[in-house]
Amino acid sequence: MSEMPVITVDIVSDVVCPWCIIGYKKLEKAMARFDGQARFELAWHAFELNPSMPPEGQSIDDHMAQKYGATPEQSRVNRERLRNAGKDLDFEFGYHEGMRMVNTFDAHRLLHWAGETGNQTALKLALFKAHFTDGRNVSDHQVLTDIAVSVGLDEKRARDLLAGDMYAAEVRAEEAEWQDRFITGVPAFIFNKKFMVPGAQETEVFANIIENKLLKKAA
Repeated sequence: MSEMPVITVDIVSDVVCPWCIIGYKKLEKAMARFDGQARFELAWHAFELNPSMPPEGQSIDDHMAQKYGATPEQSRVNRERLRNAGKDLDFEFGYHEGMRMVNTFDAHRLLHWAGETGNQTALKLALFKAHFTDGRNVSDHQVLTDIAVSVGLDEKRARDLLAGDMYAAEVRAEEAEWQDRFITGVPAFIFNKKFMVPGAQETEVFANIIENKLLKKAA
């Protein structure tokens, strides 16, 4: 009996990027089609949509207006579009009045650590839920610690990490590395270090790559 092929998926994303969780959920559906045919190994990589965001953050409406020139009505329509997309993928976007865009650097430091412990995907998904569904501040150290503990990470280690600059250099280097590879927007999915898929593509796109570019070559 031949050994099941391993497919690696490097995912470059930010935890406050709505299309990143939508893209992941579509990838998740594609991967489920190949249950028993392949084993998937995921690694999440840092990308900050707003690296200069101050600690206090910025209201979503102000942020969308400043960065994209969106009117309040355009922002409302976009949020409704995201809500509908989320419903189709069993993910709830709980946008509410007063929701803020925040700095995510410390969240990425936690994720880097979680990549060493095997908790990275669980932490990433918990951060997506915290920000988009629950409206929690994923730049706040207490919130980040609570989320880390909820996925099985050590509380004292999480607090110590956040209180200092542990993994800061590694995250900065990782961000620079992906920018050097011309990834300037997220999400981006890289299969087996070879095939890069930009954006939140449809499930069929991911499934086609897995079946025709990866599994057939492995056969």
